[in-house]
Amino acid sequence: MLRLKVFVSSVQKELEGERQALKAYLKDDALLCRFFDVFLFEDLPAADRRADAVYIKEVGACDIYVAILGNEYGREDPDGLSPTHREFNEATRLGKHRLVFVKGIGDSDRHPKMQALIAVAGAQLIRRRFRSTDELLPSVYASLVDFLAAKQLLRFGPFDAASCPEATMQDLSEEKIRLFLGIARRARGFPLSEDTQSVHVLEHLNLLNSGQPTNAAVLLFGREPQRFLISSEVKCAHFHGTEVRKPIPSYQVYKGTAFDLVDQAVDFVLSKINLAVGTRERSTQAPVAYEMPPEVVREAIVNAVAHRDYTSNGSVQVMLFSDRLEVWNPGTLPPTLTLERLRQPHGSVPGNPLLAESLYLTKYIERMGTGVGDMIERCRSVGLPEPEFSLTDGFVTTIRRKPEQAIKAVTGQTTPQVTPQVTPQVTPPVEVLLRLLDSCGALSNTEIRKRLGLKDRKHMHERYLEPALAEGLVELTIPDKPKSRLQKYRLTEKARAWIAGEKSS
Repeated sequence: MLRLKVFVSSVQKELEGERQALKAYLKDDALLCRFFDVFLFEDLPAADRRADAVYIKEVGACDIYVAILGNEYGREDPDGLSPTHREFNEATRLGKHRLVFVKGIGDSDRHPKMQALIAVAGAQLIRRRFRSTDELLPSVYASLVDFLAAKQLLRFGPFDAASCPEATMQDLSEEKIRLFLGIARRARGFPLSEDTQSVHVLEHLNLLNSGQPTNAAVLLFGREPQRFLISSEVKCAHFHGTEVRKPIPSYQVYKGTAFDLVDQAVDFVLSKINLAVGTRERSTQAPVAYEMPPEVVREAIVNAVAHRDYTSNGSVQVMLFSDRLEVWNPGTLPPTLTLERLRQPHGSVPGNPLLAESLYLTKYIERMGTGVGDMIERCRSVGLPEPEFSLTDGFVTTIRRKPEQAIKAVTGQTTPQVTPQVTPQVTPPVEVLLRLLDSCGALSNTEIRKRLGLKDRKHMHERYLEPALAEGLVELTIPDKPKSRLQKYRLTEKARAWIAGEKSS
């Protein structure tokens, strides 16, 4: 049996009890004792060797470095570093697998250098906080089991391949499976016909486990996915400033399948950011540009939904501030990837491979690990800063806003000509639709979705067309045949009067 050495950070007197408890816990656990040996500096006998030489050597010999950090910093060497700080630096330099646990919720009582060390660690990896030994031990246990699974020393199937407790075929939507088949056939040449029985579709996609729907099946095709997977919802918030502050001007919690969540969250963002509609001076079609490329917004959100940790109680959060968009998901990078490598060409390592496969078949994602590179290139192409990626208590993608960029892209000017103004009668999505039709004239359903970067026909009807039709702002060009394939939508006189009033105000 392969034995792995765990090095636990040394000589902080205040945490001696936690270190000893952790060693005893791992030694007595029936599973972990088969894989791990624990090194504690205070267990060494007296010897004619420098202490710093010993613990630095042991860091080099270990497989996992566990840092337990408290309030005290420790005795400083001539370079001003404590033993724990030197150990952490050495483990980082050698590329060791690092686990950091911080005692206490607040940092105000900590030594300034300990605060700095915690900040450095937090910028590089996900750290966990604990208040007592009883909280520390199961956290370390979970992290070590994850390590064993990542190294394939313990073999577990991915979460999305596991059976969804209590879910049956009746909890899946035939309509959603039919819709998936149609899209997948057109997008990727999926081999199954649209009249294939649902059970055969699920079998083909490996979405059944002993005849029971898997978690991925429920996330993709469930009638009510959140009935079984409560935290799979997406929370969207819009703040006028640069910080999270109440009251929140706009807040939505979206539920539904993975496809629904992506489409609704993307629509939320696109309805809040600036949209410029140019003139037909250079083309028969008026150019349309958002301040952030819709493809970048979609990529950030679909990545959060596809690759998040669905065992977490946290939900994906999409937060739009005055200067940036932040997309947070409860997850982390796979062991083979770092934040630095993420920005370079890399292979695709999905955390939920079955979920990712169906998203790939419907062209929501690619399988080549090119998403981040595409986001960076698209932002560069319109003069935006590159997206930022960070690890906190989850994975965060940050896209900087530059509202004037959309205007400049279609008009060559930097003075905003189209800025969404919300009124009691006209919601942001409806206003975007009205300004588009005002510039382009009558457009079909497909043309509207294409111009606005919207993918979900149903959602576009519910958020854009239906409210506009109900308010008498938009009308059908062929009212006697509402389902005609030639049907288009145009502004009414009421809408033109509203637009004229907005322009003059």
